[in-house]
Formats: sequence, C-alpha cells, structure tokens
Amino acid sequence: MNTLRTGMLLAAMTALFMGVGYLIGGGAGMVLALGFAVVTNFFAYWNSDKVVLRMYKAQPVDETHASGAARRYYEMVQDLARNANLPLPAVYIIENDQPNAFATGRNPENAAVAATTGLLRILNENELAGVMAHELAHVKNRDTLTMTVTATIAGAITMLANFALFFRGNRGAGGLIGAIAMMILAPMAASLVQMAISRGREYEADKMGAEICGNPEWLASALAKISQGAARIPNATAERHPETGQLMIINPLSGEGRDNLFSTHPATQNRIDKLMEMAGGGRTRLDPDGPSPFEGKKRGPWG
Repeated sequence: MNTLRTGMLLAAMTALFMGVGYLIGGGAGMVLALGFAVVTNFFAYWNSDKVVLRMYKAQPVDETHASGAARRYYEMVQDLARNANLPLPAVYIIENDQPNAFATGRNPENAAVAATTGLLRILNENELAGVMAHELAHVKNRDTLTMTVTATIAGAITMLANFALFFRGNRGAGGLIGAIAMMILAPMAASLVQMAISRGREYEADKMGAEICGNPEWLASALAKISQGAARIPNATAERHPETGQLMIINPLSGEGRDNLFSTHPATQNRIDKLMEMAGGGRTRLDPDGPSPFEGKKRGPWG
C-alpha cells in the first residue's frame, strides 16, 4: 500500500470523526470534533506508543537486567536490528498467555517491539526470529506510526459515537434510533478503514521480515502456531481495547471467536502461502528448524 493511499485513508478516518461530531452536535459539533481530531493526532504522534505499552503492562528488557529466555530474546532483537540496518528498538515483554507480538513508535529512532510470554513459550529460536523480523520490518517501513495513529483515532471515534445517546435530543441527532445506529455504524466504519490500511502492510512486513531473518519458512511456521494459540487463548486487554488489535502480528480478538469480516489482518493461511512461495516450497513444506544464523544460541522452547 503506497503512502498516498494511506494518507487518503487517514483523511477518511478524520472525516468520519468529523461526521460523527456533526451528527451529534451539528456544525458546532463538527468543528469541535475536528479540533479533537487534531489534538488526538498530535497526542498519538508523540505518545501513542507509550499508551499502548502501558495498556498492555509491557515490561522493558535490556542486556543489563535480562537473564535466561528474556536475555536471549533481547539478543535476538539486537542481531536482527543489525541485519535490518536499524537502530536497536526498545524491547519489551508482556505477561500474557496468548502468543502475540507488536511494534510501535513514531519512527525507527523511537521504536519499541514487544512479545508476550505466551509467544516466547511456544516458539523455537528460528520461529521467534521470523516474528521479530516481521515487527522490525514494520519499524523499517514506518508502519508503526500509521498503525498507532489509526488505533488512537478509531478508539476516539468509538468513544465519540457512544456519546450520541447522551446528545440524542440535539440538532441532527436523529433520536434514539439514530443514536443507536451511530454507536454501531461509526465504529464499524472505523474498523473498515483500519482494515484497509493494515492488511497490505502485513503482507509487506511478512516479505521484508523473511528477508531480514533469512528464511521465510521460520515466519510461516510461527504464524501457524500463533494463529492456533490466539484462537484458543483470549487476550483480555485486547478485548477491552479492540482498536489495538491491528498492531499485533495475529488478530488477538480471534480468541473470543469473533467474526473476522472486519479483521485488520489477512487470512493466516494466505500469509503462509505467500511466504512458502518465497521459500520455493509450496504450501506443505515447513522446516523451521533448518540452519540458523543464530547457531551459538539455545534452540527449542524459550519459556
């Protein structure tokens, strides 16, 4: 997805925000919503990464204090960042049984990557390298700012739409039925914009991540494991803040059996198929335990 299209979609999300403001409070509501959108975008640019990390209670990892699996995880990110010609991002661990990971930050110089304890438990060394390379690809492509800004605006749209019930008597509010419709349709429209922005970026990050780690099969195998884990294990924080789901490598809401019509992620099997095409192995061949550039480090489970 090119930069122009992403900019147009972000503008559409801001216009949706203003439209909800107009339906709640007419022209004055639209102006207030525009002002709120500007403030929200400014806040998201500087602080959305910190907000997301705090929301998920992410704990920093560094070479001074990390040990065991956390130390190996940190060193792997360090090696992969070097492969990608990126500054070392801040590294975090999230205490959560659902296997997942995300990247955030406004640019490569102010980026962070985070992995759940569930992810570190189920993946072997090579699969973990594939996942973290995918997240570093988001950093290199500067997707992290776009995704955190859209997550922030989508959350604000949902909040603003929920105010409709309290202002249903105002000009243009459309009564109780209109307010309820707005509460349902506005967040749905925001989700559609998030989906349009995110899906193309996931494919591109898969491709670049495979190049960074050196083997598309590692990421393909990891995606299969993470998808199965996310379908079985709920992520309570993601359920409370569904707008953050697009940040994850796999849709974290699938643990609740939600309809994936508005998923911000492509179908996992489609992603695996594209990675296997890169590897030249078709749909069935997966060898995540093949030769690794990290031979000196522990292989097998990380937890």
